Amino acid sequence: MSDDGRAAANLIEFIAKSIVSEPEAVRVTPLDGGRLLELETADDDRGRVIGRQGRVAKAMRAVLAASRTGTGSAARLDIVD
Repeated sequence: MSDDGRAAANLIEFIAKSIVSEPEAVRVTPLDGGRLLELETADDDRGRVIGRQGRVAKAMRAVLAASRTGTGSAARLDIVD
């Protein structure tokens, strides 16, 4: 995995831990060389990470896209059930 993939995973982990009630349950797993990030949270916190009508998830994806460096493609974020 590239440094950009790990940096993106750290960014999403920081954001998610800031908004959930159980930050120790947050796990971000980079897959496909860092191009796909899977976010896992406690069951009770999943709604907080998704937000009303998906607004929080959409904002996290926008921050992730804005944080990319170089000419590589932005990482995708999947919130795992």
